[in-house]
Amino acid sequence: MPVYNEKVMDHFMNPRNVGEIADADGVGEVGNPVCGDMMTFYIKVKDDRLEDVKFKTFGCGAAIAVSSMVSEMAKGKTLEEAKKITPRAVADQLEGLPKQKFHCSNLGAQALKKAINNYQSQKKTGGKKK
Repeated sequence: MPVYNEKVMDHFMNPRNVGEIADADGVGEVGNPVCGDMMTFYIKVKDDRLEDVKFKTFGCGAAIAVSSMVSEMAKGKTLEEAKKITPRAVADQLEGLPKQKFHCSNLGAQALKKAINNYQSQKKTGGKKK
């Protein structure tokens, strides 16, 4: 069983920004069939900034902690700044993840980028995809 540090445990036991945004501007979903982790990110955008970020994650403690940290890191950032959040940056903010759980930080960053891309493609086409 992997050993998690205090920061990871805090974000796992007390995850920030859990939930769904009913009228989200963008939604991004990723999953890893190998480990069974599923993450869905919901974003609300105002003036090209992430006004709100929420997530729903089904997975291990690391996946939940990563989702929580990504949502914290992304809130208030511009879309371009948020797109630059890397798996390494997420793991660093969590003060490290066990090696076998590092893939979870990839999922968090990917789900956020997917939500932003979803928003931007809707904006281009002028309609909301549900």
